[in-house]
Parts: sequence; C-alpha cells; structure tokens
Amino acid sequence: MAVVTITTEWKSDDYYFGIIRGTMESLSPGVPVITNASGLPSFNLAHAAFVIRNTFHHYPEGSVHLICVHTERNNKARLLLVKSQGHYFVGTDNGIFNLILNAEPELIITLNAEEKTDDLHLLAATAASLINGANPEKLGTKADKFREMVPLRAAIDKNIITGSIIFIDSYGNAITNITKETFERVFGNRTIIITIQSNRHRITSLSINYQDRPVGDLLARFNSLDLLEVAINGSNVSQLFGLETGSVVRITDDAKPAAAGSGLFT
Repeated sequence: MAVVTITTEWKSDDYYFGIIRGTMESLSPGVPVITNASGLPSFNLAHAAFVIRNTFHHYPEGSVHLICVHTERNNKARLLLVKSQGHYFVGTDNGIFNLILNAEPELIITLNAEEKTDDLHLLAATAASLINGANPEKLGTKADKFREMVPLRAAIDKNIITGSIIFIDSYGNAITNITKETFERVFGNRTIIITIQSNRHRITSLSINYQDRPVGDLLARFNSLDLLEVAINGSNVSQLFGLETGSVVRITDDAKPAAAGSGLFT
C-alpha cells in the first residue's frame, strides 16, 4: 500500500504537521502519513536530500514524498510534482530534486496554484490526489526540467581520493561522499592511509564494525550506504575532532605508521 511521507525541517511539535495530516485525512481518509525525518537543519537542502535519497526506496512503490524544506514558492521557485523510480516527490523547485535523484525523472509537473493558495494545503492536496489515483498530468502543467544544484563529489587524482563529510548522524559519526566502488577502483587491496582534516588524525586500515576497534579508537568503515564513515568506538568523533559537513577526508596508498594519539585515550 502506498503511503505519504514527510521530510522536513519542522520540529515535531510544529502546527504545520497538523495542517498536512488534517488535510490528508479530510481528502484521503485512512492513508498513512509517515514522518520520514523532522527537525532537519533549516534551509539545508543537501542534508535533506541525503536523507530522502537514502530512504525513499524503502517505501512501497507509488508512495508520495512531501519535501517540506525551504518550501516557500516564489517567481523562481515553483511547486513541483516529480515522478521517478516508481515514486512521487512533491516540493519546491529549489534544487533539491536534482540532489535526491540518481536517474532522469519520468515526469515533471508544475502544480496548478492560485496566488493565494496556501502552500501546505497544496502539497497535501496533491498527495491526496495521487493516492486517490488521479492522473498526475491533470494536476498541473508538464515541465521539461527542474532547477539543478551540483552535488559535492569526491575528487580522484592519481592514487589519491579527496572527499568531504556530507552528513553527521545522531551519534556524531561522520559520513563522507567517498563510495566503496570508488575506493575499490582506485586502491583495490593496497594498503591505505586515511587522514581527517590534517595528518594529525590518521587511520591505516578499514573496520567492518565499530567494535572491531577498542573503545576510544578512531576508525573508518563503509556503512550500509556503501559510503566511507569516520567514527570513534563509543564516542562522538565530530564533537571531539571539530568535524562538520565540508570537512576534508583524504585517502592515499602511502601507508605510513599511524601517528601517536590516533585513539581517544592514547
């Protein structure tokens, strides 16, 4: 059964949720409206896109994903309905659709909206119409493209990968834009050295699980998204090392002995 999801910067007690849920219940009673994620950093499209990109395919096909991040429309930012990979995405044309999708969209619709139409009501009404089986092409005007933002990708230079931290999870683990496929293509089975921010923080081998390293030790692993993740077993690496989105992570095959102090307590 298709569902409606909400991914948003709103806090869990914001009244905006009531507008969306109440409108949905009035127009399509009984349809599940699931909070995929809330309380995201305000106006941070890259953060929201990361969450949606890595979660939407876990929901049933035909589901509608409401993107309530920096949603206000204006002359340059229309409200769009985008169909891709068997799912519908509804939100503002602010660049986020390009960051979410790894494939060309099947359909882009500029939603019909009067100037005084409330944006949240229009988002919910669109979701209800889709769930009720409406033809998406009847909900607006077909468009050829949406606004694009260029995703931040890891750079490869000879035997060096230079990446960035793109997401910090609830435990302070720092997730990078270095994919497992890129890593294996560049380094294969060669020994490597990973530096975080500077040569002071170095890792010379990959772990599978956090517990592979003693408590307090710095580690790197490929997570369930096949992205390189930097962590400390039992602690918050981002707080301790001052990491944030955009912090640099570098991998080379120049495997030198690990510097002293690579663990939290050593």
